[in-house]
Amino acid sequence: MVTPPMVAQQAPREAWPDGPLLAYCADDFTGATDVMEAFSAAGVSTVLFLQPPGPAWVQRFAGTRCIGLATTARCQSPAWMDQHLLEAFGRLQAFGAPILQYKVCSTFDSSPAVGSIGRAIDIGTRLMPGAWSPMVVGAPRLRRYQAFGNLFAVVDGQGHRLDRHPTMAHHPVTPMDEADLRRHLARQTARHIELIDLVALQAGQGAAQLAALTADHPPTGAEAPVVLLDVIDEATLAAAGALVWQQRGAGLFSASSSGLQDALAAHWRQQGWLPARAALPVAAPAPAIAVVSGSCSPVTGAQIAWARANGFATDRLAIDRVLDAAQREAEIGRAVQAAIDALASGRSPLVFSAEGPDDPAVRGFEASAASAGLSRADAADKVGRALAEVMRRLLDRQPALRRFVVAGGDSSGAVAGALDIAALELLAGLAPGAPLCRAASALPARDGLELVLKGGQMGRPAFFGQVLQGRA
Repeated sequence: MVTPPMVAQQAPREAWPDGPLLAYCADDFTGATDVMEAFSAAGVSTVLFLQPPGPAWVQRFAGTRCIGLATTARCQSPAWMDQHLLEAFGRLQAFGAPILQYKVCSTFDSSPAVGSIGRAIDIGTRLMPGAWSPMVVGAPRLRRYQAFGNLFAVVDGQGHRLDRHPTMAHHPVTPMDEADLRRHLARQTARHIELIDLVALQAGQGAAQLAALTADHPPTGAEAPVVLLDVIDEATLAAAGALVWQQRGAGLFSASSSGLQDALAAHWRQQGWLPARAALPVAAPAPAIAVVSGSCSPVTGAQIAWARANGFATDRLAIDRVLDAAQREAEIGRAVQAAIDALASGRSPLVFSAEGPDDPAVRGFEASAASAGLSRADAADKVGRALAEVMRRLLDRQPALRRFVVAGGDSSGAVAGALDIAALELLAGLAPGAPLCRAASALPARDGLELVLKGGQMGRPAFFGQVLQGRA
């Protein structure tokens, strides 16, 4: 008698779970909208809170699959993180999502003293019981790639290792002098840091390698090892997403860029839980927009130059006057009136504090701060608050103005706070990482405003024109 061959039994397919899928705390405001764009584009409903949500706001957005909270942690000290992040993570954990994320910039902006990602991991892993803390930083959508633990970014079609990146290698606060994220992160935390590289992921060996790594470091929760996952293309992206989702256990904490959202969405699409591609809505053109920029990035500098050459009314905010208590009010008032005059003439105003990293205002900023008797951090905060005040007064005096842009992460936080905006939802796509959002506010004049919080590295030279014309 011949015994028939055994037929392998496939494991039952996991069902698409109900309730929240992920909650995230962003280290700045611009990166927070990047996450919202990544998930919304995939078909995962997302809301971003700009202040800790009370019961009324939670009820308003009941049923949302992803919940975010924006903070200014990227420019803060470890002591600030100790004081504020545990509460922020705790509020998000209460939503019951299986993954709690600290959203970091895809250029890994951080140092032991400012925006320490390691400190955020040490705080967040206390709240989730997982045996590992995955880290996905590569995001091909944003032209960020991680290979063998090293981070690369593309600028103007040219790939750069991050310690040789034209902006990040010379960042005024968190310069990147090490592209190997294991070495960079090791300066910020004492916990074990491991890597599952692209070779293992491409070979389908991620789960086996993870089992070996976690066997070597069995403590869970607060002592869970960080495990970096290489991402260089759509295949490794989906493999990383599958590993995180399938090995989430009773709950994971992850410090990752929006590459984590892209990775999870790629895996969920493979499972048939999401549509093959969900297109973002297209925005209608606006009669006019207003822009305030505190970014020192060369990308934003090129965007300001394009705006000047294409009909925008560009106006430099005088740093020395803003930092001088006797002249501050007059300088803010001057900038507001100039913006109002521009709108009256049919032009969109753009108020900026710097035009690229080589701007004299950037090179001389420390001297300006010292002259005003301020630390660099306090001076930067004053500039951000001045830009926020310009936008607040402009919107108060021009109620017909309904669309605006803030360029720069720190400036975005200051403006959102000054306008009393409680939450954002995605309205339309513009450029990767910089979507058009709709504001939710208890103030009727602010509710429904359309805004873009743009990171310094995001967008092509004509970006402000795209926001005005409503085209992606």
